[in-house]
Amino acid sequence: MNTIKALFVSSRPLSWINTAFPFAAAYVLTSLLAPVTTGYLGSYQPLSQVDVTPTGTEAVLFFAAENALGPVNWLVLIVGALYFLIPYNLAMYGINDVFDYESDLHNPRKGGVEGALLDRSLHRTTLRAAVITNVPFLVFLVAVGDPLSWLVLAVSVFAVIAYSAPGLRFKERPFVDSVTSSTHFISPAVYGLVLAGATFTPQLWALLGAFFLWGVASHAFGAVQDVLADREGGISSIATEIGARATVRLSVVAYLLAGVLLTFTEWPGPLAALLTLPYAISCAPWWNVTDDRAEEVNRGWRRFLALNFVSGFVVTMLMIWWVFLRG
Repeated sequence: MNTIKALFVSSRPLSWINTAFPFAAAYVLTSLLAPVTTGYLGSYQPLSQVDVTPTGTEAVLFFAAENALGPVNWLVLIVGALYFLIPYNLAMYGINDVFDYESDLHNPRKGGVEGALLDRSLHRTTLRAAVITNVPFLVFLVAVGDPLSWLVLAVSVFAVIAYSAPGLRFKERPFVDSVTSSTHFISPAVYGLVLAGATFTPQLWALLGAFFLWGVASHAFGAVQDVLADREGGISSIATEIGARATVRLSVVAYLLAGVLLTFTEWPGPLAALLTLPYAISCAPWWNVTDDRAEEVNRGWRRFLALNFVSGFVVTMLMIWWVFLRG
């Protein structure tokens, strides 16, 4: 039971939704509005194109019998969402907790919801659990995908491993650390889009660009609070490289640029630009923070965790609105 609890904490339950939701939302929305297509995942047709005249009985029956939620393949959705909900996060954070153990000993945040402090006796078990829980899901997702989806999934998994694993340790390469961390969160969305056959329009690229900048800003801001602990543990990061003050300012600018990009998305997407403001405002009080006071940024980081749930709800409402406008 203690082992299960440790693995649970190590997987960062508060962050599960940050990877599962992007995949599920991207896959569902793309599938719902996909053109008629026949392939491994079946024959799909958008709601707006279903014939409801007397001669369209067959189409209606097909929709009612096989597509209770439009053209969404429920098996792929459920398996994919479950993978990005738990196994993916166990791998991402579990590997990090194992190979960051020495520096985590000096980090006051570790040992709770913001990160586990795994006992050495659990390190091998954690790595094994990450492999055992990930492999079956990955085999399934490869089986239902195509070469492009395989590539995106490979990039996603590589980023998870490369961030913390010895020999790669992208987390210790300033700026690369924030880019890799952002990839952890945007890649499930890109995978969902590709798996469902999305068309990458300029508006969609703007949306993905905004999401990517949000991820970069969030990682950078989170790194600020660990400046002292990371330096004591001999770990480099974007924050240890350019300092706490410059990193906070970079985060604020990145959040605001994400908002600008969102104004170029399809309506009601531009409304989501407003959601970047609370993040920027939450960082702003530490605009002039010094390295020796960097740990105080944890107050802003805790607000960030709460903001994610509020933003997630608003984004969900905007997505539903978008579907109704398109349907």
